[in-house]
Amino acid sequence: MTRRVFVLAALCAATMLVSAQNPAESLEPLHGTCSITASEHADKVRLALEREPCAEGVSHCNTSDTDVLVSQFSGFSLADLERDGAHLDAAITAEAGTIRCSGTVHASALRGDYTFTPDAQFVGRMQQMGFSDFNTEKLQAYTLFHIDTAWVKALQAEGVAEMDSGNLIALRIFRITPEFVRSMDALGYHHLPADKLIAFGVHGVNPDEVKQIRALGYDPNADELIQMRIFRVTPDFIRRMQSRGFKNLTIAKLVQVRIFKLAE
Repeated sequence: MTRRVFVLAALCAATMLVSAQNPAESLEPLHGTCSITASEHADKVRLALEREPCAEGVSHCNTSDTDVLVSQFSGFSLADLERDGAHLDAAITAEAGTIRCSGTVHASALRGDYTFTPDAQFVGRMQQMGFSDFNTEKLQAYTLFHIDTAWVKALQAEGVAEMDSGNLIALRIFRITPEFVRSMDALGYHHLPADKLIAFGVHGVNPDEVKQIRALGYDPNADELIQMRIFRVTPDFIRRMQSRGFKNLTIAKLVQVRIFKLAE
């Protein structure tokens, strides 16, 4: 039995070593065209990246269009969009890699060519933390959304379960922070899986509202919290029902009242 455990451990170590080496060989830079324009948010710009080449007959493919904080760029400022004819080399450098957009400003837009260069050492660090299945496209998303090992380690330390290299992007997009996880843990929602936390973010589950619901005599589980947000069973709605004499309605009944519009 001891020998078997030793052999399995050795095989696992060897597999991890090979998988840590392969990404450095397979991660190729991405190339395409880019544009940077003003966003409706004063502290952000709209970054559009279009990969090359497109399939025959397809005019737009592999396109990313994202609002990015101006502060993430080097070699670029919002005022540069008014410098018609200026040649700029704007770059976003993150732990996962570097996106570089080089071009000329015209009509309040920087347009040119872009390159994304992934960082294979970042992949190695993530593999040591238990994550796999990386490709260049995923690492470009990590760079855009500033996914780094410090944030991932912090989520792991808070007990977030079932994280993988794919759902980390959704966790970041929907602003699942270690502080949020900790606040939900303090309310009794321990070691929630990543997909549940993402659903919390999508539907706007928040600790303050949970506390108000608890104060009204309810103790919803994680799925019920999501359902309550979907059907707008808010603390105000519960108070309105209670003021009408419905003081013992279950969460399921409150949801049904919303679904069938019985409160109207």
